[in-house]
Amino acid sequence: MNSENTNITSKLISDGECVLGIELGSTRIKAVLVGPDNAPLASGGFGWENSLIDGYWTYSIDEVWEGIQSCYAELKKDVKEQYGVTLGKIKSMGVSAMMHGYMPFNESGELLAAFRTWRNNTTGEASKQLTELFNFSIPQRWSIAHLYQAILNGESHVSDIAFQTTLAGYVHWKLTGEKVMGIGEASGMFPIDLETQDFDSALIQKFDEAVADQSFAWNLKDILPKVLNAGEKAGEVTKEGAKLLDPEGDLQAGFPMCPPEGDAGTGMVATNSVAVRTGNVSAGTSVFAMIVVEQKLSKPHGELDLVTTPDGKLVAMAHSNNCSSDSDAWMGIFKEVTEVLGFDAKMSTVFDTILEHSLASADADAGGLLSFGYVSGEHITGFEEGRPVFVRSSDSKFNLANLVRSNLYSALCALRTGLNVLVKEEGVQVDEIRGHGGFFKAAEVGKRMMSAATGFPVSTLETAGEGGAWGIALLAAYAVRESQEQTLPQFLDVVFEASMSEATAPDPADLEGFEAYFERYHKGLAIERAAVESIS
Repeated sequence: MNSENTNITSKLISDGECVLGIELGSTRIKAVLVGPDNAPLASGGFGWENSLIDGYWTYSIDEVWEGIQSCYAELKKDVKEQYGVTLGKIKSMGVSAMMHGYMPFNESGELLAAFRTWRNNTTGEASKQLTELFNFSIPQRWSIAHLYQAILNGESHVSDIAFQTTLAGYVHWKLTGEKVMGIGEASGMFPIDLETQDFDSALIQKFDEAVADQSFAWNLKDILPKVLNAGEKAGEVTKEGAKLLDPEGDLQAGFPMCPPEGDAGTGMVATNSVAVRTGNVSAGTSVFAMIVVEQKLSKPHGELDLVTTPDGKLVAMAHSNNCSSDSDAWMGIFKEVTEVLGFDAKMSTVFDTILEHSLASADADAGGLLSFGYVSGEHITGFEEGRPVFVRSSDSKFNLANLVRSNLYSALCALRTGLNVLVKEEGVQVDEIRGHGGFFKAAEVGKRMMSAATGFPVSTLETAGEGGAWGIALLAAYAVRESQEQTLPQFLDVVFEASMSEATAPDPADLEGFEAYFERYHKGLAIERAAVESIS
């Protein structure tokens, strides 16, 4: 950037003409500052990992704020180094986070149970009973499943609940004082009525009747957040909220926030996939495909979530708890080999070189190898717990390229299981899948593997690496748009004009190879089951 452009950008930042997006992902918290042209100007990040404590995958509240503050501080430093100004004024802001999970609070605002993330597969009985009660698929990850399971477990804290929210809703509440939720994130808490664009009141009544014998002081509607659509007012950052973001005290309070959203919603926005017949896939620690469908499905399917776009359109989501974690662990081993050999290649070099080698040299079916990257349980295939497993027969073609391709294919097999229901049973049409997330860092490798697994053309964006933080920043920009008549799809069409990469169509050899691997994967699930039962 030349000095003239730097001066212009510096003034925009000083004048408070930029928007901020923060997303709390599974392994990284990311902040992105976006200019009036919707292009990222600066960023900050913070790495974190969930912990398995007392049988639940969780993050502590202290970790949440340590991460947010560190992330914001890094963004602030980036702004100072690039543009020579201290970030103090923001036009608008949005916060998003991993969807679902369970965060119950009492009347005093105290968290009553450790935050239970989407990764937990501990609500099987609740999921089953609620699906039957509602005639609507309630996945184990959903907030209502966690609440009902706590009731079934007889957990004493339930009677004291005054408010239940998600991680995104919690952070937004602490920054603004508002107990609200974007409709996309809300649709992962409890089913949405598409006509009223709110929680389904008939199903709320069914839930209250089902737990009436518990004599709770609350009704379900009383403890859920208010549902808001994209572009609606969701409060302003208070002085206390500004200090939570920036303990140094440079950030001025009073700027508006858009409704908090989940990573599924921001993924749709970050790939311009909010219109009917579009779809996106977010692939990282977990992987999910979101297809905006033209009409309601014929019946509930346990493999699919029915959620909404941030502007309230019906979306069918196939979600797999596991994606790249095991593959990344193998890459860590390869990096360690370079260290032992004395040349210590950069992690990015290890990734790029080995992935490209696999793309060029592996057998289409991964040479008969088989991997299960189940770091945690996998609901689509019926596992409450997971054990990463690699297995081969004596005549498999065991080499580096095939090992890497096996890991990449395995990362997408549970997703494909869910998509088969959507496409083959429901006949849903998809023109193109748009990808984002860490799986697409080596874009051509990611696109080709994803197109083989889904059977659809796959494209990515230059901004795909920014992911959900940029997506929520766009929603924050949409909330303060000049024309209130402009719809979200219209707004995004302007943002994304000519920025999408050329779609990669499925390669026939890859399609055939993945089908063979997919069949092997399902036959081998008994191996994964034995590993779970045999290894504590």
